[in-house]
Amino acid sequence: MKRALFIDRDGTILVEPADEQIDSFDKFAFVPGVIRNLHFIRTKLDYDFVMVSNQDGLGTASYPESDFWPTHQLMLNTLKGEGVEFDDQLIDRSFPEDGLPTRKPGTGMLTKYMSGDYDLANSCVIGDRMTDAQLALNLGCKALILSSEEQVVNNPLFLQHSSLRCVRSWDEIAEHLFAGERTASVRRTTKETDIDVWLDLDGTGRCDISTGLGFFDHMLEQIGKHGSIDLRIKVKGDLNVDEHHTIEDTGIALGECIAKAIGDKRGIERYGFDMSTSYTLPMDDCLCQVALDFGGRPWLVWNAEFKRERIGDMPTEMFLHFFKSFSDAARINLNIRAEGENEHHKIEGIFKALARSIKMAVKRDIHNFQLPSSKGVL
Repeated sequence: MKRALFIDRDGTILVEPADEQIDSFDKFAFVPGVIRNLHFIRTKLDYDFVMVSNQDGLGTASYPESDFWPTHQLMLNTLKGEGVEFDDQLIDRSFPEDGLPTRKPGTGMLTKYMSGDYDLANSCVIGDRMTDAQLALNLGCKALILSSEEQVVNNPLFLQHSSLRCVRSWDEIAEHLFAGERTASVRRTTKETDIDVWLDLDGTGRCDISTGLGFFDHMLEQIGKHGSIDLRIKVKGDLNVDEHHTIEDTGIALGECIAKAIGDKRGIERYGFDMSTSYTLPMDDCLCQVALDFGGRPWLVWNAEFKRERIGDMPTEMFLHFFKSFSDAARINLNIRAEGENEHHKIEGIFKALARSIKMAVKRDIHNFQLPSSKGVL
């Protein structure tokens, strides 16, 4: 079966002006990165390219044909010169108040793609608005929504539907289409704990965490927020005994989930450090350093001391134990150092530095999509 990319025009291929009409050459500009990434997708993958665009009132006095086609044709000719051609162009000319089924997010223009010849579950809408996301849901396909607007990024639809994803650039669009998504879930149930972890390594830092330990929740949120990882962790532990099993088993489940999401490791940076040094993060009086290697050989080097017995409701003796459990399960080499006076700042700095190191290490290069090892295995 064939696959298709249903690609929006204004705001996705071309920069959309404030009045939402690209009706003159002085309003004509390509979205950054779109041409080279469309060329990459066209040459490396097997999608049909289908342009799907709402053009309010095209052909009426409010938007004459003579204002639309010159810039539209310039776009097509420019893309064609770079090896990018559309297999189909679908343009709805109605106004929103007309309520026509052909207008996105309606599927009236797309019925031939819904007849069974296309693998819609593995096709994708690429757009910049929530109407594009809703179109994907109506078609039963995925969506990559190019936006940094808060009302889009935080829209509940993205939490309710894993098929919808918000991206920040055309580089991310090409990466997701070529290398795939990196989401994973792990359920770990013992007589002591019941833990459910889900994450998206290429997220935006959204977190939903509940372990029963407020300070531990706060630390785990640092991994999501500063690592740009969407993270959901739900824990029911035997806190009536003590905190040990909850913290230890969460470290194991989180490590397993990251290892599962990262997959075969092709194209990743592998190492979490910056310019030949470990990732160094200052936090007020503290300086924290974290370096890691997704090399498949777990090891922990821990150089951090805490004078207080507890921070919040979390025993400080469990910090080392958490990172040991995490590094073993994720199969990473983890080196942690911290110095400073404020104990809260010290451990928070460590979690933030860990997050930034993970973000560096899992970054993918789709133009050098090889296993980062001279051994040939990781």
